[in-house]
Amino acid sequence: MARKTVVVAGASGLVGYAALKHFAGAPETDVIALSRGRPPGLEVRHLALDLTDAAACREAVDTLHDVTHLVYAALFELPGLVEGWRDERQIETNDRMLRNLLGPLAAVAPGLRHVTLLQGTKAYGVHVRPLAVPAREGRSEMREQPNFYWAQEDYLRSVRAGRDWGFTILRPVLIVGEAIGGAMNLIPALGAHAAVMRERGPILPYPGGAERVGQAVDADLLARAIAWAGEAPAARDETFNVTNGDVFTWPNVWPAIAEAVGMRPGPDEPFLLQSLGRGDWDRARQRFGLESPALTDFVGLSLEYADYQMRYGHTEPGPPAIVSTVKISQAGFHEVMDTELMFRKWFKVFQRKRLLPPP
Repeated sequence: MARKTVVVAGASGLVGYAALKHFAGAPETDVIALSRGRPPGLEVRHLALDLTDAAACREAVDTLHDVTHLVYAALFELPGLVEGWRDERQIETNDRMLRNLLGPLAAVAPGLRHVTLLQGTKAYGVHVRPLAVPAREGRSEMREQPNFYWAQEDYLRSVRAGRDWGFTILRPVLIVGEAIGGAMNLIPALGAHAAVMRERGPILPYPGGAERVGQAVDADLLARAIAWAGEAPAARDETFNVTNGDVFTWPNVWPAIAEAVGMRPGPDEPFLLQSLGRGDWDRARQRFGLESPALTDFVGLSLEYADYQMRYGHTEPGPPAIVSTVKISQAGFHEVMDTELMFRKWFKVFQRKRLLPPP
């Protein structure tokens, strides 16, 4: 296998960190992390970079002549997470960030072979309408809905025209993994809530609303899909949905989550996770001797994301949010994971690192 150099943009985020860990342990692979802050715990080359700064991007890219693969997992989110998904400022900023990096990189890296771009189910309009079940690549897109995905994808295709390298667009569903301070990772959010609730006793009520059948994907599984896409001929210039391979509802998975944090599920008790108090979390950190940071630095915008995902305030079941993974399976990527085991896995990781209380 020819040696490769992989650049991971957004390396401290949920997807980027999972990809960084994977490539850091891969044979014949050099990996370079691009992010504002250094990703923790990995001895890799890191370039501190603000992707909104075009001049800084040009300067940084001038040292990346040997790059063969780019994993673009960087993301800009506005406060008020869900409403920001339709905001023109968010669309323009995310578009500009990709342009600032990919344009100069494509010009200076003659050995570039592949670019992976991350999208998600907002490509199907899940945030504004019920999905066609199952949502399929190439059939169910909602191009009429303003979305930074389309701006980035159009730019990617324009830069790639006439060049030898290929690309793959991946559309994961709800991603669960290892990152703190991000916009959309539920482990810190649910873990912080559970730690505060343990002050009241051993019962952890389900805090969300009426159920909806959905899907999730383990961040490590997604990282392996990214690695596969970078090498598989069948993935060249294609778009794929990525999931764990099963479906779930929050009420049905809640007992496993409660057990993972050392508690027992109880009667439903709707609770707006965004209202979690900083002082409550500080007391929990002190009580359990945790090494996790203050609430905002720990959960980022993920409390709001948890309320959205668990449908707080909804009293009627929601339309199912299901995507098809037939295409990626037929192309050669077959990995699956039990979603209940995925939640257990990531709570254990956070507990082992003393970011959440032991069960």
